Amino acid sequence: MSENKKQAILGAYLGGVNHHTAWWHPDAGSQIDFSSFEHTARTAERGRFDFFFLAEGLILRERAGQVFDQDIIGRPDTFTVLASLAAVTQHLGLAGTVNATFNEPYELARRFASLDQLSGDRAAWNVVTSFDAFTGQNFRRGGYLDPADRYVRAEETLEAVRALWDSWGEAEPLADKTGGRFVADPGTGDFGIRGEQFDIEGTFTVPRSPQGRPVVLQAGVSPQGRQFAAANADAIFSPYGKLPEAADFYRDIKSRAVAAGRGADDIKILPSASFVLGDTPADAAEKHREVVHGQVTGQTALILLEQIWNRDLSDVDPDGPVPAIDPDPEAPPIIQGRAFVHQDRFATAQRLREVGEAKKLSLREVVIDQFERGPLIGTPEQVAAQIDDFVQQDGSDGFILGSHLVPTGLDEFVDRVVPLLQDRGVLRADYAEASTLRDNLGLPVPHRRVQART
Repeated sequence: MSENKKQAILGAYLGGVNHHTAWWHPDAGSQIDFSSFEHTARTAERGRFDFFFLAEGLILRERAGQVFDQDIIGRPDTFTVLASLAAVTQHLGLAGTVNATFNEPYELARRFASLDQLSGDRAAWNVVTSFDAFTGQNFRRGGYLDPADRYVRAEETLEAVRALWDSWGEAEPLADKTGGRFVADPGTGDFGIRGEQFDIEGTFTVPRSPQGRPVVLQAGVSPQGRQFAAANADAIFSPYGKLPEAADFYRDIKSRAVAAGRGADDIKILPSASFVLGDTPADAAEKHREVVHGQVTGQTALILLEQIWNRDLSDVDPDGPVPAIDPDPEAPPIIQGRAFVHQDRFATAQRLREVGEAKKLSLREVVIDQFERGPLIGTPEQVAAQIDDFVQQDGSDGFILGSHLVPTGLDEFVDRVVPLLQDRGVLRADYAEASTLRDNLGLPVPHRRVQART
């Protein structure tokens, strides 16, 4: 493996909370059966991926009060799935999305620390926040959080969770049978945390793992989200799959991390990407056209635009132009459970109209053109080259890859593209012995911060 080339980090995700998964495909399997999760994870480990990633939806999304089938629904609990996968994999990292708004620090710290111990140092937490009352209605504090406070809550939650993880030292489980002592320090695990969000104290129950702490993932597009991720995350999900925007985001996050007192390599940038392979470029392009037109039906296109317009667009022809009517941000939300918070509605609507006019596209075609994030399309050789070039040009440190077809879609990538990436010297031929997830990602073991009990 070349020492001069940047190594590509690869994560695998199993779709389940958006319209991208082709659940209607005749070859599609269950979104709920454990066999689907197991097959995807085993395939990713066979391909020497770094981790398996599981997104999570906390509520069934609705349009005008009715659940709609554009999103896959019925996802089991994240922790249960990841803990089960720990028993059928050996090296693959296990990353899960768990909400910092509706979970308490002790619960979060204990569950992820337990997963880290039981999996052999392979756990990762994707920290997300929420502020909408619709999602919150499933929880006892539903709807209480002002949008401006969601990162306050997230930052205090993460700080508290890290304090709990750090309450045990590296060698503190002594288990001295002769002396009858389990720990060397009687204060092991003690914590006391005071802040705007929390006032908790006690004794944490789970020892520190060899990788120090579970890996922390985050996604942030807004300036506040970028700053939070740059200061706290080990990896951030990038929304940009095309250069030069991806390279601009890469530089911005790395520079923010350095300004926060971290090293540029202490945070990894990882966009998500789908892929479509063909025996020829034309074959791949045709397969991609079939997939994306199956994913984005006329109804799906209208619902995706309703998030922006916040209007009932059911009378709009999806094969006609993008509507000239303006969004209505002050109206009650027509789409519940999908947040639209990072863009100006009016500017976005105008941009979509301009794209449609310039490219002579219908509403549905505009959605397909603008909502897809940098798919990897081509022959296996072309896709391997796209990944390699993107990483070497600092568009990212790797990719989180998913297929429209569950659970077997990743098999083709592992069988046909992974060997080419290995030949290029950008992907490991095998896992290092007894490696942790941090080792595989090229991340340092975090320094333990000892906090006095208050």
